[in-house]
Amino acid sequence: MQRLAKLGLVVRFGRSVGGIRAGSKGHTIGLTGLGEAVLDVGQDQGRRHRQVWEGKPYFQDHTLAIAELHTSLTEHIAANGDADLIAFETEPKVWRRFGGIGGSLTLKPDYLAHIGVGDIERVVFVEIDLGTESLPSVLRKCQVYLQYWQAGIEQHLHGLFPSVLWLVPDGRRRGRLQEGVERLPRDAQALFTIALLHEGAQLLTTNGGLA
Repeated sequence: MQRLAKLGLVVRFGRSVGGIRAGSKGHTIGLTGLGEAVLDVGQDQGRRHRQVWEGKPYFQDHTLAIAELHTSLTEHIAANGDADLIAFETEPKVWRRFGGIGGSLTLKPDYLAHIGVGDIERVVFVEIDLGTESLPSVLRKCQVYLQYWQAGIEQHLHGLFPSVLWLVPDGRRRGRLQEGVERLPRDAQALFTIALLHEGAQLLTTNGGLA
């Protein structure tokens, strides 16, 4: 969080929230105009990003986790020089609407990265799971990915279907999600890689790190 503040992506609000966190008071954190522009959370691409933007605690935590991933990824690339961030998309630009069983569906990834690793351009949908949603809800999202993959739209438009990287907070959550993915058809299981949050930048920039 201190790194995000130094980069000017977040700001701490004057009021604190109840409870004790890591030996001190917890604080409410908001995105600065720069942070909002980086994440592109607004629908209007041409508008100015000036206001500090505050939402519900879960949405704040999730949005900040996406910002943390992007920051870690760019810092890792700058420090190691072993990859290039060619392009990235965040919500809502990264959303994919398609026709599914029973009507229109919308796949809502958290992040899409195009990363050059050696001679390969790696394309990855990233999902950040902080453990706040029920496991059935997370597995339903895996099913939406499966339906979108089966629709063939992404493959037709771009020649491939991105890998899907789930980043989770701890080993227990990873194990439970892995068990759920293993109940999918065998060919669909290959779409998904499940890892811990702190492993995201390393996996995205390492050959052979993803499915």
